[in-house]
Amino acid sequence: MPTPTIGVIGGDGIGPEVTAEALKVVSAAGVAIERVDYDLGAAAYLRTGDVLPGSVLEEMRGLDAILLGAVGPPVGSTEVPPGLLERGLLLKLRFDLDLYVNLRPFAATPTAPAPGLDCAVVRENTEGTYAGEGGFLRRGTPHEVATQGSVNTRFGVERCIRFAFELASTRPRRHLTLVHKTNVLTFAGDLWQRAFDAVGAEFPSVTRAYNHVDATCIYLVEDPGRYDVVVTDNLFGDILTDLAGSLAGGIGLAASANLNPDRTGPSLFEPVHGAAHDIAGTGKANPLAAIRSAAMMLDFLGYPDQAERVTKAVSEYAATSHSDRNTSQVGDDIAGMI
Repeated sequence: MPTPTIGVIGGDGIGPEVTAEALKVVSAAGVAIERVDYDLGAAAYLRTGDVLPGSVLEEMRGLDAILLGAVGPPVGSTEVPPGLLERGLLLKLRFDLDLYVNLRPFAATPTAPAPGLDCAVVRENTEGTYAGEGGFLRRGTPHEVATQGSVNTRFGVERCIRFAFELASTRPRRHLTLVHKTNVLTFAGDLWQRAFDAVGAEFPSVTRAYNHVDATCIYLVEDPGRYDVVVTDNLFGDILTDLAGSLAGGIGLAASANLNPDRTGPSLFEPVHGAAHDIAGTGKANPLAAIRSAAMMLDFLGYPDQAERVTKAVSEYAATSHSDRNTSQVGDDIAGMI
């Protein structure tokens, strides 16, 4: 297999630290990569005035994958305008590289408050309220109006749902739940439901269910074992996966894959957590989410055995307390278990 070329965005705060441990584990798993580093994030923006230069984006199109640590300024900082990095870097990469599936797996650990949790959330990643449709009328006046629309296309919805059915068909339970708010969001919800039913007819081995998003928040807490694969829109997926991450032991364990299943460009893999500037350089950052994200990257790149070994090591390690180990030592421990 050709050596994959991986773009590495360490980013800000603890991002470079956890990314270094993820790459350490990739090497320990026996996968050689060609690494290309990119200086992007809040600190880079403050130095250069650029969020994502066009030349960098074009170069990234030729990569096999991107591994990202975390980006963002320190909490309370006003030097970076709110939303600039989210829209100019993270969302731009999702939209321009067509990373239309956000996949986040969750599994309970012995120390997590959600016994029985073992599910994957498939979140539509390029439409919905995050598409940026909307604007202001009479901004700054007492009669100001702000609109924020939700963009849902049959093409975008259906390809996300199809991915979710294909994923569910490979899992032992073969069950898929659509999560939306069809009783209130009657236009977008209707499109999602009709697409779900139509694609579902092509997967007779996969059982189906529907839950309102507010009810899903209750069920995740009270009966997390009811979910196998969940498919939902961009905003609902963003919220639900934070809840699921908390139930699975915290966002320090939550991994994420932004996928281009058609492989017309690189997919991006990142931990769910933020830059956590307050603990940067202290050795307190938990690298397990970054390592788990790297395992998802290996699986997508065609290294399923190595990915499984890394995932198994992370799960076993997370099952016991290692509060005495620093960031680098945790990476060493996982590398030694593979």
